Parts: sequence; structure tokens; C-alpha cells
Amino acid sequence: MSSHLKCVLFFFFGILYLSCKQKQDSSPPPPEINKANSSGQEPSISVNLDKSPLDMVYYPADYPKLKMGGNSKESIVARVIYSRPKKEGRIIFGNVLKYGSRWRLGANEATEIEFFRDVTIQNNLIKKNRYVIYCIPDENKWTVILNNDLFTWGLKIDSSKDAYRFEIPVLKSQLPIEYFTMGFEKKDTGMHLVIAWDTVKTMLPITY
Repeated sequence: MSSHLKCVLFFFFGILYLSCKQKQDSSPPPPEINKANSSGQEPSISVNLDKSPLDMVYYPADYPKLKMGGNSKESIVARVIYSRPKKEGRIIFGNVLKYGSRWRLGANEATEIEFFRDVTIQNNLIKKNRYVIYCIPDENKWTVILNNDLFTWGLKIDSSKDAYRFEIPVLKSQLPIEYFTMGFEKKDTGMHLVIAWDTVKTMLPITY
């Protein structure tokens, strides 16, 4: 190889090297993930975790999982969206929740129940729809109310939009229930909406 050709090749590769290095140096540094602080520990992330976690229950139970797995034998009937406050050593009914006063059946946003078909509750035809559900607890019975004032917070519910009212008896649970709980229980004629917290349990019969 002639000396002239060697010089040309050397000059060409030199230009190529400098061009690549300049491009690399101008690139922004990669983001640092989980960089430790000066104490050597992972940095903490400040998140205001909700003390009353949001929950969602279906009838049939676990309907979305059954549907996605191709195992749903029955179409969806109802869904409840609610938050779950904790007992934390308190006496709930008659103390934290005053008898004769409205309660949102949970915490945070107003609890909602949605019926995906017409149902019957205490001989009342309840049309397929989405409702706020709240109650007025007393020692021996609760008044459960379905309301059309959707997307409300706390107890700021417009009672003029109450659609249905039902009275159901109060039962006692054998052991205190730490987290407020709502769920559906299958029955021969339909289902019960079970509402339980502390040592109190109530059931709203629903047929369809």
C-alpha cells in the first residue's frame, strides 16, 4: 500500500472517530434510577396514602376475571364502588356513627351501586341504573336509601334526589370486623347485599 493511500485512510478514519465522539459527548446523560442519597439509603417518595382504600365488588363475584377468562356463566347484575374505613379500636355504631344520622356507607366519595338489569327490592322495581347508596343507621334497623345525586363527596348528598328507601333489620356478627365491608351473597331468589362493620351486619335482599 502506498504512503499516499495510507495518509488518505488515516485522515478519513480520524474524521469519522472525531465525529462519533462529538455526538456521544453531546448526548444527555442517562436518567439515574433509584439513586441512593448521601446516607446510602434509597430516596423516599412522599405519597398521601388513603386510610380508607377504595374497593369494588361485583355480582357475580369476580365477574371481570371470569369474563376475561371465558368462565362467566352469568351476565353481570350489580357492582358496588366504596371506600373501606377501619375500626381502629373505636366503638362505631352509636358513637362514631350517630344513630338516626345519615352515613355514606364508607368513606370519601359517596358509595355507588350500579344495576346492569332491572331488579326488585322489597317489592319495588328498581330500574337498571347507577345510584348513590347511603343509610340512616339505628340500633335495631337501618334505612337504606338509593339516590340519584351521583359524583358527590362525603355526606353532601341532595336528599331531594332520593329515589328508594328500604328498612332492613340489624344483625350481630360473632367477631368484630376491622374494615368496613360490603359484598354480595348468592341466594336462591337472587342475592343479598351484605353490609358489615364492627359487630353489626345487615343484608339487603335483591331479586332479579
